[in-house]
Amino acid sequence: MSTINIQKIIDESKFNGYHGLILFWCFLILVLDGYDLAVVGAALPLIMKEMGVTATTAGFMASSALFGMMLGAMFFGTLADRLGRPRMLVFCIGLFSVFTAAAGLTHDPLTFSLTRFVAGLGIGGVLPIAAAQMGEYAPVSIRTRLVAIVFAGYAVGGILVALTGKQLIQDFGWQSVFYVAGLPVLLIPLILKTMPESVPYLIRRDRGADLRKLVGKIVPGYTLPSGAQFVASANLGANRAPVLELFHDRRGFSTVMIWIAFFFGLFMVYALSSWLTKLLALSGYSLGSALNFILVFNIGAIVGALGGAWLGDRFNIKYVLVSLYAVGAVSLTLMGFVKSSELLFVMVFIVGATTLGTQLVAYAYAAAFYPAAIRSTGVGFASGIGRAGGILAPIMIGALVALNLPLEQNFMAIGLAGLLGMISVVLINHRLCDSVNNAAAA
Repeated sequence: MSTINIQKIIDESKFNGYHGLILFWCFLILVLDGYDLAVVGAALPLIMKEMGVTATTAGFMASSALFGMMLGAMFFGTLADRLGRPRMLVFCIGLFSVFTAAAGLTHDPLTFSLTRFVAGLGIGGVLPIAAAQMGEYAPVSIRTRLVAIVFAGYAVGGILVALTGKQLIQDFGWQSVFYVAGLPVLLIPLILKTMPESVPYLIRRDRGADLRKLVGKIVPGYTLPSGAQFVASANLGANRAPVLELFHDRRGFSTVMIWIAFFFGLFMVYALSSWLTKLLALSGYSLGSALNFILVFNIGAIVGALGGAWLGDRFNIKYVLVSLYAVGAVSLTLMGFVKSSELLFVMVFIVGATTLGTQLVAYAYAAAFYPAAIRSTGVGFASGIGRAGGILAPIMIGALVALNLPLEQNFMAIGLAGLLGMISVVLINHRLCDSVNNAAAA
């Protein structure tokens, strides 16, 4: 009986329409995810005014979704490796769509925070599952770019908020941008019908017929011998929990460094997503002008993610990521000292490219680092534990805003996180990266 390494077939495949379908769904899901998260930052000034809350309280309100994201990323990411990715994806979509819409119905900080917490469970759960799904099915030669394109959808969601938020809020109130977030539930049947299962999941359940169909879609015309036995590349302990596998085969220290890098990367992202509009408003910019800066920030994030991923597929992605963290720290520090509006647009673009863009490349790196069988778990725990930085960021920056410190000190505090994130990535043992090992084995 012949043995077929199906992950190797996927790795060596050429990009085709089936890859494109997976890319489309993962990208679109992250667009919706990004919208749901960014919507609070756009509406925060009016929410503060209507509910009569202080900057510190608003920071806690913004962090409620991030706390949910932390738990959702770890819980649903691990469940996806156990129970299947498509069903976990659609469950998370249902959570963040329904409860983000429900936040628009609230009238007090506590209820708002509770609905955002539940929405955050879904938002956080989607991120590692989408990264793992694209990372598993992408040809290895363009894997980093495809995962980064998926996460660029996250920034596109922020752009949608910037483009539509001002008009919706002006015409229908801040609640309207939350109501729109309920529409993605309509996509759930289509996703369930067309999104494939993960290869290790199908192998564990001995679903040979499904695996044969999958190979035919990934590599049309590929001839499989009758009675072929399918295996995945990763040789993981069958009796160990996926979480324990993150520390097996000398991965433990690097896993912790990935978590720390995510902590500081997400600190920068959520400090800016929650407070950039308000910080610019404190500098004298109107809501419309501030949302224009958010638009530029997210465009920069897309350019940074795709540019960083393009470099990562050609060079050592670890050192590309180190460079992005370093430039992010410097550009954030400089941003507080810029007085010209024109120059500030340029600086916001660079900051977007090297903060949110950096974090999108970090997701691609984490997806490449772990074997397919624990990829959702690895990315999920990195995202979940790193989310603690995202939780702290709105609260800490809110406290700084309440102190009425000079604007540049707020940006310097955010920039320090970039320096610490860079150091963490330097300490990751890149030789343990799954994509490196697969390339060496080939």
